[in-house]
Amino acid sequence: MMEYKELHEVNDWDQAWEGSVKKPILLFKHSTTCPISAGAFQQYKTYLETADQDINCYLVKVIEDRPVSNQIAEVTGVKHESPQLFLIQEKKVLWNTSHSDISVKSIDDAVQSVAP
Repeated sequence: MMEYKELHEVNDWDQAWEGSVKKPILLFKHSTTCPISAGAFQQYKTYLETADQDINCYLVKVIEDRPVSNQIAEVTGVKHESPQLFLIQEKKVLWNTSHSDISVKSIDDAVQSVAP
């Protein structure tokens, strides 16, 4: 089982971004007031419960931690959406998706494409 770490400060994001040089990261941007985001978050958590990859996983709550969410959009160059999921390696967004396209299968397919 993999676990995620919440990113509350821009510095937390900076460290995750830098860490993507050593190990891929999965990053979920979650709106805690949106039912679509709640469903996508459940898919993310289910994936993490069943997967066993060498990957760092993160969560950003976009309302509560807006500066972090904004910084992610700025650094990655990917327009903000929520829910939104990123797979990042070596400071490059290899894959991202949003809304109902976030599923256990889509996450697994993306991770399998980069995992050794």
